[in-house]
Amino acid sequence: MVALLLGFAGGYLDAYTWITHGVLANAQTANLVFLWVKATAGKWTEAFHFVPSLFAFVVGVVIASWLRRAVGDRVGPISILVEAGVLILVGVLHNRVPDVAGTLGVSMVAAMQTSIFTKVEGSNYSSVMITGNFRQAIEGAVALVAGDIQVGLLRKSCIFMGVCAAFGTGAAVGAFITERAPALTLTVPVGALLLVLLCCGGFRGVMRDRVDRREQA
Repeated sequence: MVALLLGFAGGYLDAYTWITHGVLANAQTANLVFLWVKATAGKWTEAFHFVPSLFAFVVGVVIASWLRRAVGDRVGPISILVEAGVLILVGVLHNRVPDVAGTLGVSMVAAMQTSIFTKVEGSNYSSVMITGNFRQAIEGAVALVAGDIQVGLLRKSCIFMGVCAAFGTGAAVGAFITERAPALTLTVPVGALLLVLLCCGGFRGVMRDRVDRREQA
């Protein structure tokens, strides 16, 4: 469930940033390609349009790496709280500084999510892009057709296909709401992240850790 919710949020935010800002929050490969295509054509202003998203992604990875070292096993729920807080801040600031808030904030969230949530049931996956997930789903299906009797192979293939479907659903919902109810756009991924926190029991764990530290002090 956590992987599906994160995949949904990943697809949603990609659709939101593409429609609103003309960049992809998650797919930095595409942003880098667009940057160099525009730059080699001498369209420097258009090329620079993709730089903030790349920069914010770097910042998000740095923050995620620091959190992993600072809080250890609690990095998952704490990062979800940070991501939700950033998206709320983006929603508040969007009317005043839409490009800065949307591009920087959402790309940073995407970077944190892809850096911290890297596995589903022990297998590597990504919640912010589907290429690797799609490949693994297809490889699993081919292996099953070929007669591979590896335990859990069907389940693994279905999980990866489910994440791909969740990502696509998120993109569709994100496009629909962004175009029709822009004021409410970011409430949906925030809600998805809070559901992830609820599924993990993360908020209770974070609060319990705070209480324990206060009692020890």
